Amino acid sequence: MIENNYLASIQKQFLYYKTIAEKAIDQLEPEQLFATVNEDTNSIAMIIQHLAGNMLSRFTDFLTSDGEKEWRNRDREFEELISNKTELMALWQKGWDCFFNAINALTPEQLANIVYIRNEGHTVVEAVNRQLAHYPYHIGQIVFYAKMLKSTEWNSLSIPKNKSNAYNADKFAQDKSIKNFTDDELNRLK
Repeated sequence: MIENNYLASIQKQFLYYKTIAEKAIDQLEPEQLFATVNEDTNSIAMIIQHLAGNMLSRFTDFLTSDGEKEWRNRDREFEELISNKTELMALWQKGWDCFFNAINALTPEQLANIVYIRNEGHTVVEAVNRQLAHYPYHIGQIVFYAKMLKSTEWNSLSIPKNKSNAYNADKFAQDKSIKNFTDDELNRLK
């Protein structure tokens, strides 16, 4: 059933992007998470605050209340609210937990339901796809910024530079397969 495939696919995609961001963050010194290059630049910490704020707002009572909660203060997400990595990563995890709890609870029958974001109706699929464009956009910012801030060798998060031929040769030497969740990935979704 295509609806089940969709639900499994979005879980996998969002987990992938969450993991990519965390691998980039893990390569930085804690103070680098709060660095900005000018007044118009958001630090990685501010991007994390924004993503968590968005997730908490959109996915708290996802099917029954507007995704832009009255208690959310989006503008404050772009201020220095947190000053240490431990608190920052706890907020990051809180946002993702809220998101995955809502996504994991979805049933195929709910995908055509209408949910509201700022009083504008979206099907559940549209609302989720909206976030599938939004979150990777900001995660790309995190990765790019982390690479710029890293003062020592960068550990590639995908195919390393100038290694595409070797990577492809390895992949094509294997039997065709469908990528499934590892036990660790499944546990992270719970």
